[in-house]
Amino acid sequence: MIQCGYNIVYGSRNPKNSKLIPQGATVLPHTEAAETSDIIIIAIPRIHYATLERLKETLNGKVLVDVSNNLKINQYPESNAEYLAQLFPQSKVIKAFNTVSAWALQSGALDASRQVFVAGNDSKAKEKVIDIVRSLGLTPLDKGSLLAAKEIEDYPLQLFPMWKYSIYLSLGLTAFLFIYCLIRDVVYRYVTEKKDVSFFIAITIPNRVCPIVALILLGLVYLPGIFAAILQLYRGTKYRRFPDWLDKWMLCRKQLGLVALAFAFLHVLFTLVIPIRYYVRWRADDYLLQQVLKNKTNSFRTDYAWLSDSYVSLGILGFFLFLLLGITSLPSVSNSVNWREFRFVQSYLGYLTVVLCTAHTLIYGGSRFLYARSYPWGLPPAYIFSLIIPCIVLVIKFFLIFPCIDRPLTAIRQGWERKPKNPSEPHNLSGSSV
Repeated sequence: MIQCGYNIVYGSRNPKNSKLIPQGATVLPHTEAAETSDIIIIAIPRIHYATLERLKETLNGKVLVDVSNNLKINQYPESNAEYLAQLFPQSKVIKAFNTVSAWALQSGALDASRQVFVAGNDSKAKEKVIDIVRSLGLTPLDKGSLLAAKEIEDYPLQLFPMWKYSIYLSLGLTAFLFIYCLIRDVVYRYVTEKKDVSFFIAITIPNRVCPIVALILLGLVYLPGIFAAILQLYRGTKYRRFPDWLDKWMLCRKQLGLVALAFAFLHVLFTLVIPIRYYVRWRADDYLLQQVLKNKTNSFRTDYAWLSDSYVSLGILGFFLFLLLGITSLPSVSNSVNWREFRFVQSYLGYLTVVLCTAHTLIYGGSRFLYARSYPWGLPPAYIFSLIIPCIVLVIKFFLIFPCIDRPLTAIRQGWERKPKNPSEPHNLSGSSV
């Protein structure tokens, strides 16, 4: 603020002992500091607000900027800013700066979040604070009256509010599939063959679980859009709210996609270390030795070569587009492209990613699902689970792009409404849809 040309005055109980004050600022006792300033930033915890009551007359008519946060959500019945306004009814209390990190203030928001939430009942006082925010190179966001202060104060205390569903779902899928593969690939072989392959837990099983979770989550990114399209076609209008579960699901699509990308990236890393594993090298050496002892040579099969190269190629292309989707979803990138470009990447290339990754999995599985030995204890191969949702998405999307379906859907999304069967039935224009 000093660099922006503001005169900064600190209020202190011991002005002479204040040694951490930046150069160019002034330190005065509380009363004198309040008298010389029009805008006062209250940088003390809520429990100490009462100590300011002796300055009540001095603070009358002043703009008080509350920057405090609590230790937990809903710690008090009202927000700190509202409590401060109750203590000083003649002052103009504004809530601001509590969501901005020290790093953002120090770096000038070059490498941090620029948004500053501002709330207050006095529009002129709020405008003064917004001017300060802009002068600091930050972006003010007017949240309305002081009633919004509670929401603003809860914001820094939330732990991944938009990520929790995606994280819980991915952890649940990972746990289920890990246990499933453990039973199918480790426990079964120990019980029936007395072979100890417990070392599969380190790399083999995670390398099976990660791509399955990644492809399921990728399918779940596009499945709510399919449901939304079907719902809009059924209703014949876009001016009705989606069900809450579908609305929340659609809001989590970005997080689902990024978590899926993380699992895909783990799959790539696990795959890259396969050649250096002792078990893999031992199997290769043992196979070679058996061929030498039996004087046997396997002939080269072009069809196997095609399947192998196609499998790898589809995986590389799918992962490349997966990375492109993840990069484009970053705010710094998405803000630099227009809506048509963003839709092209996230929609058209997104569905292409689903196609490539699904094809990659289908070639990996091949015809193994046809053989009884692929079902120990009646358990199907784990990769089959990863194909269910993506195949549903692709099949329904295939029908939705038919002109006889796509044209009315496009018209509905542009505002057209189907006439209700009952002419007296009013159109529901409330709510919103995506």
